[in-house]
Amino acid sequence: MKTEQKKLPKSQIEISFELTADEFVEHYNHAIEHLKHHVKVDGFREGKAPASLIEEKIKPEALLMEAGEHAVQHVYSDYIRENKLEPVGHPEVSIEKIAKGSPFVFKATVTVLPDVELPNYKEIAKTVKGKEVSVSEEEVQDSLNYLQKSRAKMTPKSGDAASGQAQVGDFVEIEYQSQLATAGKEVKDQFILGEGGFVKGFEDGIFGMKAGEEKEFSVSFPKDYHGKEVAGKEAMFKIKMVSVQKMEMPEINDDFAKTLGAFDSLVALKTNIKEGMEAEKKEAEKQRVRGEILEKIAEKAKFEMPEAMVEYEQQQLLDDLKNRIESTIKVSFEQYLASVKKTEAEIRETYKKEAEKRLRGFLVLRALGKQEKVEVSDAEIDAEVDKALNREALRQAQGEIDRSQFREYTKGVIMNEKIFQSLENFSA
Repeated sequence: MKTEQKKLPKSQIEISFELTADEFVEHYNHAIEHLKHHVKVDGFREGKAPASLIEEKIKPEALLMEAGEHAVQHVYSDYIRENKLEPVGHPEVSIEKIAKGSPFVFKATVTVLPDVELPNYKEIAKTVKGKEVSVSEEEVQDSLNYLQKSRAKMTPKSGDAASGQAQVGDFVEIEYQSQLATAGKEVKDQFILGEGGFVKGFEDGIFGMKAGEEKEFSVSFPKDYHGKEVAGKEAMFKIKMVSVQKMEMPEINDDFAKTLGAFDSLVALKTNIKEGMEAEKKEAEKQRVRGEILEKIAEKAKFEMPEAMVEYEQQQLLDDLKNRIESTIKVSFEQYLASVKKTEAEIRETYKKEAEKRLRGFLVLRALGKQEKVEVSDAEIDAEVDKALNREALRQAQGEIDRSQFREYTKGVIMNEKIFQSLENFSA
């Protein structure tokens, strides 16, 4: 068999294959053997007729198609494995020549993971330093205030008197809709009035409303508002006050601390809160440092960006957006597109830079793993998988988990952790 490999742009290769007539006969005979179970020959039980009779009963083009598919599948797979190539997705195959008793010629074009030329990543890692983290008394107090609100006693406010009106600090439940802001879809929400985090003017509009009351008012969105569909525009809202509840806060003292778990005093609770917040901040800082190191290395790494992988990442980002819109905003993606006056293709294109950034990080991290000879043993994977599946939520869902895929995912997590740990050693 003759083969020839040609490098194409955008991290693609074209492989030409030419099997001799004798080599192709093996695949042709396999096709007869495979198809004979679908052919009936008088005088013979199913699948027992001689190959020559079977061949007469099958259309020549069907036999050649089956033989060609079998040849392509096996020859291409063997070539990829023997040459240690890493293809992305399925190849595009074009058959150049196929006939019984003749050489079989075909080409396969496929995207492969590119070779990455890494910069001096050890020196780059040394330039990134972590920051000291601390937790202020104010942050601890904010956390205590949140816990206090979560334990508040709720008393419904009702009646025609002023006492039934929603005031700052009350817990309110509302339903609202806006043609511009929610694409006409009704949205339900509940929050502490004055702390809802809505655009300025929205909560002012519901101040003083009573349970069951409805009203309409407009809100002007600032030009720098994060939602582009409403930024700099005025939206009309239709509001219904579902309920208003007065919140009676417990006093923050030793007794309050004891209701929250194994704390014998307020001091013990504060200490626990502070330690937890410090741990969260340290983890966040660690991830920031890792991200900065990887980004700086990726900026100087050289490789050819595989377009097929960029397109795949773009589609993943688009699918994530669709899921978020349908689960949070509760409108269809078609309604969303109509509200922002864009096509799906236009939205997809906006994700190109983010897709390239993600892909660049993945390829560089993978190259670093190879360079540092990072390996993950089966024992490490098994231990981590067992630990994860022993957690309550995962244990209940074990029947729905593809264990082989979960193992592969776990291997990637462990691999990345080891790579980042080696980078952190350089920066230490």
